[in-house]
Amino acid sequence: MSIQPSITAAPARSLHFAEVLMARESITPVDAGCQSYLMYKLEKLGFVCERHTINGVKNLIAKWGDGPLHFAFSGHTDVVPPGPLEKWKSPPFSPVVSQNKLYGRGAADMKTGISAMLAATERAIASLDEREVTYWWLITSDEEGEAEWGSKWINEYLTKCNVQLDMCLVGEPSATTQTGDTIKVGRRGSLSGTITVAGKQGHVAYPKTAVNAIHKASNIVNALTHYPFEEGSDDFPGTTLQITHMDTGSFTDNIVPSAVRIEFNVRYSWQYNQGSLAELLRQIISSVDMSALVSFSRPCEAYLSKPHNNAKRCLITSVEKAIKAATGRYPVISTSGGTSDGRFYASEKTQVVEVGVPNATIHQVNEHIHLSDLLTLEDIYTDILLNLSK
Repeated sequence: MSIQPSITAAPARSLHFAEVLMARESITPVDAGCQSYLMYKLEKLGFVCERHTINGVKNLIAKWGDGPLHFAFSGHTDVVPPGPLEKWKSPPFSPVVSQNKLYGRGAADMKTGISAMLAATERAIASLDEREVTYWWLITSDEEGEAEWGSKWINEYLTKCNVQLDMCLVGEPSATTQTGDTIKVGRRGSLSGTITVAGKQGHVAYPKTAVNAIHKASNIVNALTHYPFEEGSDDFPGTTLQITHMDTGSFTDNIVPSAVRIEFNVRYSWQYNQGSLAELLRQIISSVDMSALVSFSRPCEAYLSKPHNNAKRCLITSVEKAIKAATGRYPVISTSGGTSDGRFYASEKTQVVEVGVPNATIHQVNEHIHLSDLLTLEDIYTDILLNLSK
């Protein structure tokens, strides 16, 4: 059964922008012209735009104003593949509004976030003072992939240009049920690891002449999974470790395996960094088996943005006020979920907050959001921007 388009749709600019962007098949790292469209719209508003293609990844850096307060909006134009097309009620790259819901790939993650910010920028730009604010748009086509040449590269580029961001608003889908009910002020880090455990092959009938690598590996797994990492708090989840795969190679039921490969992933709190966590894991593993080899991959650092001492320069406070004005309620402040590009911009000097539409359908077939969530996000973004010159 296909989705039938609504006869009428909300006349919001953010909806129009979302439909334009969602119609472009920008599967990571392909941009499919999304950034060209954004560049066209931003230049009309007075932004100076740069486009950089790095190892197949497209990055857009746009700048407006020359003030001492550096505010940035961060987002990504790439989306994940649609999956089985026959399970979609309408084509994933032909956005459809039905029963006040917007359907299509990118409806939640995160072309609507970009669209709401573009509409908000159009509404607020005339009220901003270019002598007080430097306003950045930082957009990549590689957030859903390896993320090596997207926001990470953009941040390194800004650093080389001696640009220090004060605030970075990330348009990722942060809400649970309705836009504004939850914002993200940090994320746990992520670190994957591979452990190689050596034994001695032998016949199962003569175990004394063999060393079972699985048995040795089991002791390591037990030590890792029972290590008393901190449990976390209401503000930040604790560190957790999960074994994701074990492999002994070819299987024969009468042979003691001579080697095992263990794969695992750790989601860790802001108390650790990649170096300190890796050292702790090495100690745990070597305490059980000094001959085991461990290597690490896909590191993503944790971060936690804290309120600024100056209320006028506190992004968290500004976001909370904007959400209260738009929805009548204050948001839950959270650090849950996976990694995001916010980690590349966060620092002691840069506050990072994620504010977006509900994330209930991200990466799913028939991805969608309610139109009211998009319109509310546009209002929230507009208020945040207007607050920059107050």
